[in-house]
Amino acid sequence: MLSKLLYSCNSVLASVLLLSLVLPAHLPAQTAPSSLASPVGRWKTIDDATGKAKSIVQIREENGKLYGKIEKVLDSDQPGPNPLCLKCEGDLKNKPETGLQIMWDLKKDGDQWTGGQILDPHNGKVYRCLLGLEDGGRKLKVRGYIGFALLGRTEYWLRME
Repeated sequence: MLSKLLYSCNSVLASVLLLSLVLPAHLPAQTAPSSLASPVGRWKTIDDATGKAKSIVQIREENGKLYGKIEKVLDSDQPGPNPLCLKCEGDLKNKPETGLQIMWDLKKDGDQWTGGQILDPHNGKVYRCLLGLEDGGRKLKVRGYIGFALLGRTEYWLRME
């Protein structure tokens, strides 16, 4: 009697183990939580040339468009804790990089955000911008370009939250 009970328990345990190995492969891929399905949030910017973390950028949504502002500078070529946008033009010239709006007017277009612009405070230039989420929303592909998206640079920013 005891041997039949043990055999029965082992069979049930083996079935449960087998199902736990087989079922996940047949289930649909889970979608990212809504907080990871949008670029809204805090991002650590990573320089595409050096691989260094440059700043923390806060991206917010307002009236269906995305805007980004430098919250904190982590690494700068300028001495001191408050680097300025020395090469920026117009009203932005010599403004502190901390608090500077560097991204504006991006609209959702399928699985990416387009139609806006991004400022590179290092060289003061403004580029057209394209954003796309990767790695389940934990990484942000930021493409700045002039004219065609093929002509530009890409950085990958890391989600902070």
